[in-house]
Amino acid sequence: MSDQVQYLTVNLAHEEYGVDILAVREIRGWTPVTRIPQSPHYVLGVLNLRGAIVPVIDLRLRFGLTREDYNATTVTVIITVAGRQFGVVVDAVSDVLDVAGDAIRPVPDMGTTVDTEYLKGLTSVGDRMVLLLDADKLLQPQDAQMLDAALDAAGNVKAVA
Repeated sequence: MSDQVQYLTVNLAHEEYGVDILAVREIRGWTPVTRIPQSPHYVLGVLNLRGAIVPVIDLRLRFGLTREDYNATTVTVIITVAGRQFGVVVDAVSDVLDVAGDAIRPVPDMGTTVDTEYLKGLTSVGDRMVLLLDADKLLQPQDAQMLDAALDAAGNVKAVA
């Protein structure tokens, strides 16, 4: 029997994605953020999370999809990777899946709207496919460095809650 991993499933542009539950810190309803000048188009800004300044990226924009209006189901999932917290905005959160290691398949090079560099694999749940995200790749090291530099340049940023 292979090890099971739990994934939080989120919806994005009518596709379902899984994020390793161990990387997820919390799920928050959408709240406005403070914009950071000269940040990439997919970085919405930062929010103040109990005193910590956390960058927030729109996963639709990160994946090259069209931006949608935020609504009642839009949430920010706070993820921690390598000691760094960041938020990803998704259309909605679905549920938690238990996925056996041997149920994860490699990602084909076609058929998804998302660049496969962000994906660990895919799995099927009943008649639906869930694309498993590689949380380590969502916030690239150069993005983190750029955000740190932008935050330093912006001085004392007042985040909007």
